[in-house]
Parts: sequence; structure tokens; C-alpha cells
Amino acid sequence: MIPAKFDYVKPTSVAEAVSALQQGGEDAKILAGGQSLLPVLRLRLAAPSVLIDLGGIAELRGIRDDGDRIVIGAMTPYHDIIRDESVQQHVTLLAQATETVADNQVRHRGTLGGSLAHADPAGDLGAVALALDAELVIAGASGSRTVPAAEFFVDYFTTALGEGEILTEIRFPKYTGWGSHYEKFNRTAQAWSMVAIAAALRVEGGTIAEARVGLTNMGTTPIRATGVEQALVGQPATDDAVRAAADRVTEGTAAPSDADAAADYREHLAKVLTGRAVLAAAG
Repeated sequence: MIPAKFDYVKPTSVAEAVSALQQGGEDAKILAGGQSLLPVLRLRLAAPSVLIDLGGIAELRGIRDDGDRIVIGAMTPYHDIIRDESVQQHVTLLAQATETVADNQVRHRGTLGGSLAHADPAGDLGAVALALDAELVIAGASGSRTVPAAEFFVDYFTTALGEGEILTEIRFPKYTGWGSHYEKFNRTAQAWSMVAIAAALRVEGGTIAEARVGLTNMGTTPIRATGVEQALVGQPATDDAVRAAADRVTEGTAAPSDADAAADYREHLAKVLTGRAVLAAAG
């Protein structure tokens, strides 16, 4: 199908983008990588009055080492994240999860900020941002504000972004020396996650000292598996201890039932995949 008619704006600064978004009102849409928005436009499931393309804003791209954090511009494409040495060293889980997103074409066009702002519960990177305690910087007419990932994802396709605001950068604490793994289960290659587990561990002398576990597609938003984390800390990195902790993964979840899987099957998958992800992260 052909999209409905809309105006097109390509600002060159964040201030111009915020101004265009305010002028466009509730019918304006942001174009980041476009990998989620463009199919929706073609199917006429969305009909914005104006499309604001962030691709011309250089300050929204790039990755920098900011001391105790790795800071990634919202318009940085997946491909750059996967290849960046600082991400590979200090935020390994993000690089691992990003490698599983769609296919090579999408990874060259899709952006981290676009994915997080879209907030699809089956998207892979929300669980990573949540598990790693990322902070998201949001710009609006009144200035910038910083929101922790735990408060950014509000509901199904809904975030803390207010009207007239855009996501500008994502700040990840460094997890240098941690083991990590992203375990994803999908129906076919390059498909959305039916269930996925993001796990990062700090292991000392064979004992799990710290744990971070995030869940993909186990509710209307990414979910932090705090019960699993609590059960892992202080335990040996053994199969029995990890499997016992993984049994707590469904606490606080609301797995959906859809054409891909029933809720009880997703719960079973979550336990199995959590065991696999944690053991892989533990080495």
C-alpha cells in the first residue's frame, strides 16, 4: 500500500527537532531508523500529519567513553554498536543482544534510540537497557531530563517520553570484566523474540557476586527478573544452583498469549532460557 499524505521535515539540531515536534502536535511522528515506522505507514495503520526525520542531526549519533559510563547517541545504528570496541569491552551484553536484531540490512538502518522509544515488548534492547540500569536522556522545550530505564518503559508501546520530547542519548554504566549472554528464542531466523533473556554476571572465585537479568516479551514492557538475581547472588555458578534460581523467573511477569505461543509455554521457555543464559554468562 501507499502511505497517506504527510509533510516531511529534516531538522539539523535537537532544538529544531523539538520545535518541529511541538508545531506538529499529536499528529507528528519521529523517524529514527524507520524499521518499525515505515511498515506501519505503508499499511496505513498510522497517518501522521508530519514526519520529522532525525537523520540529519549529527549530535544524536556516536559512542563515547564518559568515565564510568558508555554514552550512545539515540540515532546510532545497531551496526556501529556491534563494532564499537568500548561497547564490546564495557557493555558486552548490549553488543551481544544487538547482534541478534533482525538482519544485516536492518542493523545498518535501525537505531538504538528508535528501538527503545518504540517500546515493543518483543524488541530485544529494552531488556538489556533495563538489566544494565541504563539512563535515557530526553530533550524537550523546557530542557533535558534523565530517566532511568526502570521508569522509562510505562506500558505496551508506551514510554516516559512526553508530547514534544525526543530521546537524545542512552547512558550505560560500565560492566568491565562481567560475563554476559543474550539467549533468544524465535519462531524463524530474524524474527521478533518469542522470549529472550539478557543476563550479566560478576563471578568471583566460582561464586556469583552480582547478577543482572532482563526479560523480553514476558509482559507489556521489558521486565527485570529481580527474584532470579536475588537467588543467584552468593551461589556457586553451577548447573543446579542456576537452574534453581531460574525457577523464579516468572515472578512479576504477565506473559502474553498470541499466535506465536501461549502464556504457559512462554513461562516454560523463560525458565529454560534463563538457565542457559546465566550459565553461558558464567562461562
